[in-house]
Amino acid sequence: MAALLITLRETLEASLIVGIMLAFLSRTQNRDRNPIIWAGVAAGVLTSVITGFILLQFTGGFEGHAEQIYEGVTMLVAAALITWMVVWLASHSKYMKEGIEQKMQLHLEKGALISLFLLVYTSILREGIETVIFLQAAFMQSQDTSTHLGAIAGMVLAVSAAWLLFRGMMTWFSLSRFFQCTGILLMFFAAGLVAHGVHELQEAGLVPILVEHVWNTNHIINEKGAIGGLLKGVFGYNGNPSLIEVFSYIVYLCGVGMLWRKMRIV
Repeated sequence: MAALLITLRETLEASLIVGIMLAFLSRTQNRDRNPIIWAGVAAGVLTSVITGFILLQFTGGFEGHAEQIYEGVTMLVAAALITWMVVWLASHSKYMKEGIEQKMQLHLEKGALISLFLLVYTSILREGIETVIFLQAAFMQSQDTSTHLGAIAGMVLAVSAAWLLFRGMMTWFSLSRFFQCTGILLMFFAAGLVAHGVHELQEAGLVPILVEHVWNTNHIINEKGAIGGLLKGVFGYNGNPSLIEVFSYIVYLCGVGMLWRKMRIV
């Protein structure tokens, strides 16, 4: 479920960026530049896939404490990136279209086709790298083999939704509401990553445990069961967390919640 949510949001955002660019070229009678957009998309996707493959190979080389440290740091980095993504979009979503079109207009006026290519490439690469890191963190947290299927389903749904949106066939769909709702869910997902990252660092001996188990609800909802696994993957549920895990989860949610609300107001 977390993988589906991640790829759905990231792929939809990337698809909207591409759609905005193609629509701008069409409106300004520059359709002959469309191949540059698609070349940038292809290059961005290819680079993201290669990066994912390298990270996958890199991960397999760790064992014991080194593996726990790597997983803990990866989860914390992923949580930081998710926070930046959600908060940034909350404050810039209203101006994203205008910003992209202004940059494209500048590149077209100067005839800087390489700059136009790089604009597309870096936009797609940013979304792709974020997706790779988020999916790796999601798999580390849930250890669910269906993560890959969820990721593929999210991509298919996102591309389909973007196509329907630009065809005017989903007038009822609110993008702002979609990003708002998925942003809230991603905050809970990131909170779970923070707590789980702290857990891995505790296992590696880098963070003190203090109180090992604040509670144990695995006899009610087992984190390794179907429902518990879903809650763990999406909300970071832990049936027997340590005191610092609980503290980090609550502090993160409170902090990012206030920041997100402030950025939306601004």
